[in-house]
Amino acid sequence: VQLVESGGGLVQPGGSLRLSCAVSGFIFSDYYMTWVRRAPGKGLEWVSDINNGGGSTRYADSVKGRFTISRDNAKNTLYLQMNRLKPEDTALYYCARGRGTVYSARGQGTQVTVSS
Repeated sequence: VQLVESGGGLVQPGGSLRLSCAVSGFIFSDYYMTWVRRAPGKGLEWVSDINNGGGSTRYADSVKGRFTISRDNAKNTLYLQMNRLKPEDTALYYCARGRGTVYSARGQGTQVTVSS
């Protein structure tokens, strides 16, 4: 099982980034997928999840209206479009196989830094 995140970087407040998570080693379309993040000095925070077909999504209140989760089951890839980024969005972002904070596999993470 492999989950590999990419797309992080340094962005100014108000900017956008699109994270990707390429998965292998399991049948991607069979699983809910989730994004979680860890800000400096803080615990793991659930960000968003999506059902296996992509038709049902959920978001943490802190990102609702700014972030969009999606998936391409043909490409075994999960996405997180992040708009109107804020400094408090600075964190290491992980994709994980599962729903909410219950997951069975997780990637190594991609760093997102929002700063002017």
